[in-house]
Amino acid sequence: MTNYQSDLLRLLNDRGYIHQLTDADGLDAAASETIIPGYIGFDATAPSLHVGSLVQIMMLRRMQQAGHKPIVVMGGGTTKVGDPSGKDESRKMLSAEDIDQNIASIRRIFDSFLTFGDGPTDAVMINNADWLDALQYVDFLRDIGPHFTINRMLTFDSVKLRLDREQPLTFLEFNYMILQAYDFLELSRRNACRLQLGGSDQWGNIVNGIELTRRIDGKQLFGLTTPLITTADGGKMGKTASGAVWLNADQLAPYDYWQFWRNTQDADVGRFLKLFTDIDLDEIGRLEVLQGSEINEAKKVLADAATAMAHGENAARDAASTAQQTFEQGNAGGDLPVFEVADSEISILNALVNIGFCASKGEAKRMVAGGGARIDDEPIKDASAMIAVAGDDIKISAGKKKHGLLRRAV
Repeated sequence: MTNYQSDLLRLLNDRGYIHQLTDADGLDAAASETIIPGYIGFDATAPSLHVGSLVQIMMLRRMQQAGHKPIVVMGGGTTKVGDPSGKDESRKMLSAEDIDQNIASIRRIFDSFLTFGDGPTDAVMINNADWLDALQYVDFLRDIGPHFTINRMLTFDSVKLRLDREQPLTFLEFNYMILQAYDFLELSRRNACRLQLGGSDQWGNIVNGIELTRRIDGKQLFGLTTPLITTADGGKMGKTASGAVWLNADQLAPYDYWQFWRNTQDADVGRFLKLFTDIDLDEIGRLEVLQGSEINEAKKVLADAATAMAHGENAARDAASTAQQTFEQGNAGGDLPVFEVADSEISILNALVNIGFCASKGEAKRMVAGGGARIDDEPIKDASAMIAVAGDDIKISAGKKKHGLLRRAV
């Protein structure tokens, strides 16, 4: 069914978010008649989420734009267990203090995308530790355990992936799908939540929660998943050679965030404009058909809009200005990454590593050997070269797209 009547499903469908629905007709009818509270869960394994989580954040934003209530569920409880979905090995165990600090840091991201408050369509953030930490384990097993069979749990991709690759899956992680299903039951009771959204890898967990709530409380809930977001060349969204594209500015500078979007492949521009910006669909239709060098203008629109949404209009303008100075005018823009050099000189290898362009000296040597390392736009051919750092900033480049400044520490 694609002829949706509700603003919610029309918006999600038109912008490319819908992969699977548990009951399209039922959800469409409910969303046409009343405000639907819907949730997505995010585990707090790091101080920031990365671009791989952005489509989920945008789905909550779309819910609010369509007049419904987003519920952000932080996994203060489930992070102590670890979601095995898509993982080859167990996650590092975090302390309760680390998890709380991560949640506080992640909250800042959502403040940029959602409006929080006490109104009927205002977003709320909830920590599932509020109920999971209070569970009496034996009582929980007696009440919830009979609704799950090991036979069925072994068929889920998150379990099969580990077993097929002969990677250990701990009993702790095996419990994760039960806890996530229980989250939906609790949210239904506590917050009248009727919809869980997530990536396609969460389909089984979402269905578990719907079935558990139906069996115990007799309530009808709904599930919706997005397609796996990959780039045109089949790569995973948000993964780059230099690492994860973090959403917090203190883990990835707004300029680097802007540059990530500016480097979008031509074939992905239209799709990413729909998913990750609020730009009108008619304007996106105009931008996505641009050809040749003109498509670069569409990429800049994408970079400006995505950066403004995450980091504010000023950060987006500064990043665009820096990029223009660096790439189009040949100058060193003021928003480039900076490494302060303590001594009067630094080796080219140490400079490339310390500014974050190379992960190791070996990688830096290969960069130099391949002709990709430049100082003030002049190629460096000698891997033993030393760079004098005195008064003025020195521009250092790795390849065509990574630029930074070396500055003498005061």
